[in-house]
Amino acid sequence: MKPRTSAAASPSRPTARQLTTRLRQLELLTRVSHVINSSLEPEKLLNLVVREAVNVMRATSGSLALIEPHTQLLEIQTAIGLTPAARRLKLAIGRGVTGWVAKTGQPLRISDVRADPRYVPVRKDIRSELAVPLIVNGELIGVLNVDSTRRNAFSADDEMLLVALANHAAQVIHNSWLYAAVALNARRLQSLFGIARTIIASHDLEEILQLVVRDACALMETKIGSLMLLNAARDRLELRACHGASPDYLHKPPLSVDDSLIGNVVRRGKPVQVHNVQHHDAYQHIELARRDGLVSLLSVPMMHGDTAIGALSVYTGAPHRFSNQEISILSALANLAAIAIENARLHRRVVDVEEQLRRNERLSTLGLLAAEVAHEIRNPLTVMKMLFHSLNLRFDPDDPRARDAEVMAEKMEQLNRIVDRLLGFSRATETTHQPLNLNVLLEDILLLTRHKLAQQKIVLRTCFDADLPAVRADRAQIEQACLNLILNAVDAMPNGGTLTVATAVEKAAAVLTFTDTGVGMSEEQRQRLFEPFLTTKTGGTGLGLAIVHRIVTEVHRGQLEVESVPGRGTTFRLRLPL
Repeated sequence: MKPRTSAAASPSRPTARQLTTRLRQLELLTRVSHVINSSLEPEKLLNLVVREAVNVMRATSGSLALIEPHTQLLEIQTAIGLTPAARRLKLAIGRGVTGWVAKTGQPLRISDVRADPRYVPVRKDIRSELAVPLIVNGELIGVLNVDSTRRNAFSADDEMLLVALANHAAQVIHNSWLYAAVALNARRLQSLFGIARTIIASHDLEEILQLVVRDACALMETKIGSLMLLNAARDRLELRACHGASPDYLHKPPLSVDDSLIGNVVRRGKPVQVHNVQHHDAYQHIELARRDGLVSLLSVPMMHGDTAIGALSVYTGAPHRFSNQEISILSALANLAAIAIENARLHRRVVDVEEQLRRNERLSTLGLLAAEVAHEIRNPLTVMKMLFHSLNLRFDPDDPRARDAEVMAEKMEQLNRIVDRLLGFSRATETTHQPLNLNVLLEDILLLTRHKLAQQKIVLRTCFDADLPAVRADRAQIEQACLNLILNAVDAMPNGGTLTVATAVEKAAAVLTFTDTGVGMSEEQRQRLFEPFLTTKTGGTGLGLAIVHRIVTEVHRGQLEVESVPGRGTTFRLRLPL
């Protein structure tokens, strides 16, 4: 009796040829796996994948195209046997053989490309093509192609082998990307720590700002870096530092916090990225971006605690989508910069306070010394004046001694005035605060000084607020302060000019403004303006503005502001609380 055989089992048993083919495929895959697993550098790995695919398939040429995430175009990353022009070819998904594979996610084997309308010619002599998808975790990332100058160059077995190779290569490519991303982030974090040490150690604000933008560009590998800080009113962003920018970019005007893209970053306290600022309606300098070649923008807020103090931005020169890791790293740098900036500002305030303490100590010592000097000088000076006048020195006008006597009288009077000022500076006189009409006060002072203004060829202009409310102040001291400022303005205009005196109400304060068109002062002079005994006038004591400052800020709890431009004049602004 013959044994029965199953009709269904017989067809499933592989033939010797099939077993040989599978063994060959496994051997090839094993060898190829060893080769492509030999590197984790993405560029080198892609070259290895294409080279092995061409060798295994005995192809004439080959290429590997990846989907660019921003444009969604297939771009050839590496190729063998293609011309430079062919390498630059970019295909939309769905176009050509490569595009069809990318769209469907299925392999495509063409025996004669001349008979297939989907084929986009890259070489005139190509006759057959095999393209397979590169898929990782269900997501298509690109297409692997091999071409041949022979018709029917690729079999079904070749297709299976190339699909298997592509599947393995796709995973290795993905792993190389992950490795490269991790390595890049590690380098960036290491750089970030170094940057943090540098900027936190510095107390120079301008140096910190320049370091931050320079290091932001290096860290993010971008074309331009810029740093904008909020102004005192927190309604404008001012460009404080830039790296890699053109002169036009450096002269950008301040941005409104309420009506600008970067302002939105500060207002909301959240990062913003723009794929292409040249085509973004909310970006305010599109023409500048086109001239300077600025494309993708990433802007992050600079947070100090819960408060935004500005924004740190970087621009690329080519389209780029910033990853979450890149956003996090730039945000970390921005927050470190905010801490460093606030530390520098705090250090500046500490230095200023220490300097003020030293000045106060000096003033206290000077006050005691001034009182002692005044006490020691006043009595003998009085005796000298009495004796001088009792001598009744009268000489003929032609007698040289007549002028000598005049000079002696003038110098004794000058010495007496200096003693009076020293006494006024040294003692804290009692003040009487009562309602005071500043408009009337200024009119009285200007009436007293009208002859001096006329002699100096100074034009007087006034602009008084008729509705200015009365302030509680000491009339004598405010009068002294205003008179000093007017006389200072006269001294600043030896060749004549214009003096403008105005009053107004601003933010619960009465404001008195004195503006001259005189010689002005340098920034260094302005910084030391209220130091006692500092003067640029011949015969001056250097106490006038120090007394004005004490009257306004200490006695009346007001503010004294100065603006000056060398060669154009000076403005003093007194703010007295209402």
